[in-house]
Amino acid sequence: MTDAAPTHVTDLSFEDALKRLEAIVSRLESGEASLDESISLYAEGDKLRGQCEARLADAQARIEKITLGQDGRPTGVQPFDGG
Repeated sequence: MTDAAPTHVTDLSFEDALKRLEAIVSRLESGEASLDESISLYAEGDKLRGQCEARLADAQARIEKITLGQDGRPTGVQPFDGG
């Protein structure tokens, strides 16, 4: 495998974690990995998935919705409600 696994998944940016996860999925789908390598890749992929989900949840929590007045002008912001 050409991409070395990072020491700590939490050190990766969201984009880098997603790229690594895509590489893992590609490797697993190719069917060329041994059983032991597949198990290791799956475990790493699971950690990366969790990290990506946590980063997305954090980003979503920081999103604010701009509220508009009757005249259509911004009047303030509200926390993201997820709906």
